[in-house]
Amino acid sequence: AYEMSASLVGSEMCIRARASEMRKLSPAELDAKLIELKDELFNLRFQQAINQLDNPMRINAVKKDIARIKTIQRDIELHGATS
Repeated sequence: AYEMSASLVGSEMCIRARASEMRKLSPAELDAKLIELKDELFNLRFQQAINQLDNPMRINAVKKDIARIKTIQRDIELHGATS
């Protein structure tokens, strides 16, 4: 049980690091990353439909990354690039 909680803490730290990295990107880079992730999500869903998907949890991770980028874009839209 201890090992599992330690890995969750590690993944949480990884998510926070990824979010802070994304906040450093320019709006154009965020748009490009969003398009890239949407393409990846489409491909993952296609693989799932034909039962060729290796890691089903990757779909959830990509969806969360898309939501993370959209949240950052909305924050920039509301508060400007300073925050």
